[in-house]
Amino acid sequence: MDRGTERDVPPSRGEGGGGSADAGRVPLAVVVVDREGLVSHWSTGARRLFGVVKEEAIGQPAIDLLPVSGALPEPDDDLPDGGYDGYGDYAAYDGLGPGLDSSLDRGLGYPAAGRARLTVPERSEMGVPLPAGWGKDRERGRVDVLWWAYPLVGPGTERLLVLAADAAGLHQDEPADPLAVERIAPAFALHTDFPGAAELARRLPEILPSMSVGESARIVAQILELGYPVLEFSQNDRVPVTPDWGVARRVERRARRERAARAVSEGAPVPQELVDEGEDLEYVAVRERLEFLNEVSGKIGTSLDLSRTILEVSRAVVPRFTDVAGTYLREQVVAGEGFPDGVPDTTTMWHRVAVEHTDEPGRWDDVVPVGEAMPFPAHTPFFQCMTTGQPVLVPRISEQMGHAIASQFEKRDIRPLITGRSMLVVPLKARNVVLGFMILLRHPERALFNDMDRVTGAELAARAGLVLDNARMYTYQESVAETLQDSMLPHIPPRMAGCDIATRYLPGTLLGRVGGDWFDSVKLPGARTALVVGDVMGHGLHSAAMMGQLRTAVQTMAALDLPPAQLLRNLDDLAQRLGDTYLATCLYAVYDPIEGELHLANAGHIPPVLVRAVDGRSELLDLPTGAPIGVGGVPFEAVRVRVEPGDRLVMCTDGLVEVRGEDIGVGLATLCESAAHPAASMDDACDTIIRALNTRGGRKDDVALLLARLNGIEPDDVAEWRFPLDPAEVGRARAVVREQLHDWGLAKSADAAELMVSELVTNAVRHSRRSPVALRLVRGDTLLCEVEDDDHELPTLLSAGPGDEAGRGLRVVSALAREWGTSRTGAGKSVWFELTLPRRTAGR
Repeated sequence: MDRGTERDVPPSRGEGGGGSADAGRVPLAVVVVDREGLVSHWSTGARRLFGVVKEEAIGQPAIDLLPVSGALPEPDDDLPDGGYDGYGDYAAYDGLGPGLDSSLDRGLGYPAAGRARLTVPERSEMGVPLPAGWGKDRERGRVDVLWWAYPLVGPGTERLLVLAADAAGLHQDEPADPLAVERIAPAFALHTDFPGAAELARRLPEILPSMSVGESARIVAQILELGYPVLEFSQNDRVPVTPDWGVARRVERRARRERAARAVSEGAPVPQELVDEGEDLEYVAVRERLEFLNEVSGKIGTSLDLSRTILEVSRAVVPRFTDVAGTYLREQVVAGEGFPDGVPDTTTMWHRVAVEHTDEPGRWDDVVPVGEAMPFPAHTPFFQCMTTGQPVLVPRISEQMGHAIASQFEKRDIRPLITGRSMLVVPLKARNVVLGFMILLRHPERALFNDMDRVTGAELAARAGLVLDNARMYTYQESVAETLQDSMLPHIPPRMAGCDIATRYLPGTLLGRVGGDWFDSVKLPGARTALVVGDVMGHGLHSAAMMGQLRTAVQTMAALDLPPAQLLRNLDDLAQRLGDTYLATCLYAVYDPIEGELHLANAGHIPPVLVRAVDGRSELLDLPTGAPIGVGGVPFEAVRVRVEPGDRLVMCTDGLVEVRGEDIGVGLATLCESAAHPAASMDDACDTIIRALNTRGGRKDDVALLLARLNGIEPDDVAEWRFPLDPAEVGRARAVVREQLHDWGLAKSADAAELMVSELVTNAVRHSRRSPVALRLVRGDTLLCEVEDDDHELPTLLSAGPGDEAGRGLRVVSALAREWGTSRTGAGKSVWFELTLPRRTAGR
């Protein structure tokens, strides 16, 4: 069925109801009832349907005019005309049951539908011709009415919206089946989506010219929430009945106005149809404003990027609504931060984030540059807008006001740009918080801003404020996630014992691009280094937080010198305890530069690439894949790989090599090829890999890349001794350390090293049980000294008093060493310290 019209469209065959029910137009009567139960709006369709003119209906009790008093007894055939006597007698058979009349008195709280037969005044008495095809019953004043009542809530005075239609438009004049009319039953289709929904939302206010845009929008929102009226036929076809307002197009209205103007200029009487057209001008203007707002809504909010959203909001109103639009936002909004509660004050800084205008290019740029931040004093309309949250209308900026505004712009005269113009300041707010405001200016020759513009501007600002707030919140949350992730990603030194390291992290290209990829390196006993790359499944704050937990756990367990397979086993157990949603892949490798060996274990991660220094050949290391961390119950295996000085190890997450729609083998092959390219430095080698793989397109995930050049440590740079558990051996330990440092040309470091070795060896001899004490010196970028024994209890830093005999050894080490620490080993514990070497020997 075609959507009905609120205007006078007679239900004739092929156009409105004289034909079959499935091909007609349904004229709708539209009535609004106020909180006193009185009619406040009576449309032309209501006059046609109920036979009462608008002047007689306005202010009358709705129950006296409309069939909304509920279900009444069936008609008595003994009464004249079948028992329909005026407006007070109805035969309603809508199945709603009694009590609707009392519900109306209390305030209807739910949508209702009904059907009633009533008698209305003769059409001839009103001087209104009866449309063809309405039947004899209608001619005698009988009307079969279908009605729908929508309760209205909110601050307005309207309480009930009633739509009504003549059921005669839905069946033949003389149906073959006398009960055909009985098979039409009104009903509601809650939340029904059909093509007329947008039309209803956009054009309902046209027939309510006495209401403001805000009130009309409130009514529309409630109708859309409560559901649409439908008619249910015997074939169970549900047909929506929504208004098709049938307002003449803009071109037709313009032509009519021109004809009326010519008639007045020629002294002739204005035709009645043109007078009627004038009555439509008010709600035509409302419709045009709603069309503008609908158009603006479609242009803003296309992305969650704050900068782009600001430009969309500014450009959407120029030049159709205004000639100049300046947008100001709170300083914290621009920075993507939160701000304190409460209204702004004279100290609040406002950033000018956009200026759009129709003047000649560059005219505004020097006077009001984008990016400037400034407060506004209390006497300005801008301050009034930002503190009250309401639009401020200045019909014309006077010389005095122009001078007051210009005083805020030091060394720049803004008066020629604003004096004489009409100004409207609208707040950009969301959730009752003012985020900023827009200054709208019109040229002096253009129509001044009026109250309707103020309402339109307020609605525009409300929509723009919500879009900006969404973008602000997204920017803020993304900033929080990025800050969290950055704080969790380590700052790895470029040189570790026997290896050089370079890293890269690339965020994803999707919304919520913060992910759970990470890399790390951990210093281990014996001049070894642990290299880690992991990838938490998913994106956002949850993944970043989980990444931080797993990275901390890996660092802790690595410090315990757990073997790679056991470390992954413990990490999997931890993920199980944290929750069944924790899944991650992880590759853990331990590099021993003295032995020239890699010890690796894999938990569902892509394999690393090893580039051989001898021939430049690159290969994917064949490792047991293992299951991701968090699956549980799967064993992990470790392998050992021999490496030579100069070999390079490349570890990365799958975001670098995996592209949607492409086999991952292609990415791995490209990784091997790019990793083998010679490079001047480790950073250059990382950049080469990123360029080769990041330019293929289609990458959505974040990327973690760790590249390590395995330099090794020469045997000449390592010295080891073992001492029996005899206190006399402490002196020999001091002697061998001094001699070795003199041989290495490090005599300047001998005194400090000798003193600290003496303290550590003394403690080891005292606490060791059976095994000899081991002492090792390693010369690299720093001088590393390690003392091992078979006691598993780690020493701690104590506070020693003047009379205490013990507790000073580690304090001496802490004061003299560049860095020191303790860790457990398979046989016991290791205590180590580092000394900074003279610059001339660093980097050997």
